[in-house]
Amino acid sequence: MPMFRSSKRVAALAAATLMAGGLAACSSSSGTAGGSSGSAAPATSGTSTKPQSGGTLNVVAASGPDHMDPVQAYYTADYELERIYTRQLVSYPSTTYTSTTDAGWKTDVTPVADVATQVPTAANGGITDNGLVYTFHIKPGVMWDTTPARQVTAADFIREFKAFFNPVSPVGNSGYYTSTIKGMQAYDNAETAFFANAKKEPPTAANITAFQNSHTIAGITAVNSSTLQFTLTSPASDFIYMLAMPFASARPVEYDSYVPNSIQLDEHLISDGPYSVSSYVAGKSITFVKNPAWSQSTDTLRHAYVNSIVLTEGVTSAQTQLSDIQAGSMDVTNDTGVNPSSVESLAASKIPNFQIWPWSDLFYMSLNLRSPNDGGVMSKVGVRQALEYGLDKNAVIKSTGGPLVNKVLNGVIPAGNDGFVTTNPYPDNNGNGDETACKNALTKAGYPNGVTLTYMYANDSVNQRLFESIQASLAGCGIKLNGKAVPGSSFFVDLGNAPENNKPGTWDMAQAGWIPDWFGNNGRSVIQALFQGPACVENTNNYGCYDSPVVNSLITKAEAATSETAAAAYWTQANQQIMKDAVIVPFYTQTFPNISSKRVRGILPNGDTYQTALFSPTIGDPDLANIWLASS
Repeated sequence: MPMFRSSKRVAALAAATLMAGGLAACSSSSGTAGGSSGSAAPATSGTSTKPQSGGTLNVVAASGPDHMDPVQAYYTADYELERIYTRQLVSYPSTTYTSTTDAGWKTDVTPVADVATQVPTAANGGITDNGLVYTFHIKPGVMWDTTPARQVTAADFIREFKAFFNPVSPVGNSGYYTSTIKGMQAYDNAETAFFANAKKEPPTAANITAFQNSHTIAGITAVNSSTLQFTLTSPASDFIYMLAMPFASARPVEYDSYVPNSIQLDEHLISDGPYSVSSYVAGKSITFVKNPAWSQSTDTLRHAYVNSIVLTEGVTSAQTQLSDIQAGSMDVTNDTGVNPSSVESLAASKIPNFQIWPWSDLFYMSLNLRSPNDGGVMSKVGVRQALEYGLDKNAVIKSTGGPLVNKVLNGVIPAGNDGFVTTNPYPDNNGNGDETACKNALTKAGYPNGVTLTYMYANDSVNQRLFESIQASLAGCGIKLNGKAVPGSSFFVDLGNAPENNKPGTWDMAQAGWIPDWFGNNGRSVIQALFQGPACVENTNNYGCYDSPVVNSLITKAEAATSETAAAAYWTQANQQIMKDAVIVPFYTQTFPNISSKRVRGILPNGDTYQTALFSPTIGDPDLANIWLASS
């Protein structure tokens, strides 16, 4: 997930995380459900205490969601709220887990039926034509909160996919869908061409709706009102995960009356989830109340125990948010991580309402392979390998929150995802850096006297501290780093500006981060997003402009694999090749420290409850749909 869930969600999320010292405002830090002490077993055992109904859940935020329209929403703060007012064909349950390798994690990150009656498989007849056709049947009784209430239909899902390419505010990441669904790219091209002349065809709500209603997407068909069929361009073992993203929510026909992502649409949201918006004051507050049209019998993933949920925005201090939660005036957070300086003491206190949940993200040093600085030194694989050996990752972790919130990473695929391997291709003295191996690699590459490189980072105190730890750890083996601090608001713009990044004076190395859009079978959301070439364009996520025929071929094979096992084997090979080429230097993967008020209870699918909100790794925030409030 970049922090903003497009490529931008990931990038923005990563930016916020780094700036928060490893505890991102967008919740880029995750943790161990293993409890406040980070132990292997949950600090709070599940109990069969009967959930109580009633009360108001108070959610605190600095800025709150970026978008309420699911087409554009691509941020953890958006996802947290969408969980309670949007539904998808398939989505995720919320459970408890102790690591990214246990059964709970696997359950949490595997899509299950939501609006659909079942997840299509070849065995149940839902996937046919050699993996090219997916057929979904919609549950009866899934209703919009209209007057009168109205059944969600196949056409409502088609409407959402058509809205992806609106000329005003398109979907956060269309690439997943245009590369897999038949006719999706052609539809995108047609809408782009139609609205290319804004004077001739102004992007009004009426014009956008007229275009969408008069054009079709060849690969998405409503067989009837309750049957939806997708036809793919080639088999894709990860297609179900794309449909679990909030982008793929049902979209009511009433939204056709508004320009996408407009304040007018936000003020007239329609829900098919357990809660409806009763009050929306942009930038200040959002109030949700129970949706009378929602039925628990149609929704195995969400509950509606609390009477209302109120989001209060404008509390910018992480310490103030923490104090409010400890005092009980607030219950959970939306866009701000636990105050970094408080994590250690909270963990030591072993209170049950503080948990450190494992997560699976990637923070790393991006290397600009096209930089012409110093004779194009970064194009030399031997120099890049020297960085792999020399970096003291333990020092980096210490500078960004410590081992409670960061775990050493030695590959491009974090644990909890297909293709992950535990081996370290560059032995580095148990994460402390190997100065001798670094020097030897530099000498072999033709730089026995060392090199001088430009290191770009966001100009805040946390990133400054991170840069200084990297600078110090590499100095001993002859790698001198000159810092290039840039405003945080432009950091990821500069990082992804490939047309400018091959000019003299640009950056050689930079701090970056990525949060996958889904986990498990997610090579498309990690390997393809970050390393497929050539992708040397403006706003690229392949920051170093890496282009390997070997890796590109493995990506193609993995995405066309008909089974997750087969795809995983290709992703492993891609990971190994990328690390052999030393395209990035992985730093760490983060956990998610989270605190709830003492009255918050998280409820599991089996009815067991925990004395804290459950963290959803695919949301990147607490799951608001599975909370009840204790009376004391």
